[in-house]
Amino acid sequence: MIDEMIKYNEEFVRDGSYRRYAADKYPRKKLAILSCMDTRLVELLPAALGIKNGDVKMIKNAGGMITDPLDTSIRSLLIAILELKVTQVMVIAHTCCGVSGITPDRIRIHLKEHGITEEAILQMEQSGLDFNRWFQGFETPGEEVKRSVSILKNHPLIPSDITITGFVMDVETGLLEPVC
Repeated sequence: MIDEMIKYNEEFVRDGSYRRYAADKYPRKKLAILSCMDTRLVELLPAALGIKNGDVKMIKNAGGMITDPLDTSIRSLLIAILELKVTQVMVIAHTCCGVSGITPDRIRIHLKEHGITEEAILQMEQSGLDFNRWFQGFETPGEEVKRSVSILKNHPLIPSDITITGFVMDVETGLLEPVC
């Protein structure tokens, strides 16, 4: 699959298809969106919100969630705010999210199925990884959005003049429901 993508990329560059995606590093809408990495959102989310290349800073992770005040998504948001002129943040979770069903125990099983030893897991925990918190899913996307938005709004490094809002998107229709 990667070889096919590399071939496509060579043609994409050769025929100049890249030109229509030219954009500035500063988002036109001064907006950052934190959302899930779900494959159903790759095209649906931008289409449902009417955003184009260059409009927003898009940050994606498993569940579109903030796990703690040191989360790397917060680092990305801070850089977007402080260096790239973002003034608003949207946290967008979605219906039928696969992260809602994960548990730390299930992740341990999957790791072992992939040849990762219990010793490797313990070594990571001894290095400071809170395995149970890092791999904990959530009950509902709405509750997770509220939690993530609360962490952002109360974060000591995020300026108070930044607007932070949360939503849940229906993965079938693209409908955006406000949460907070």
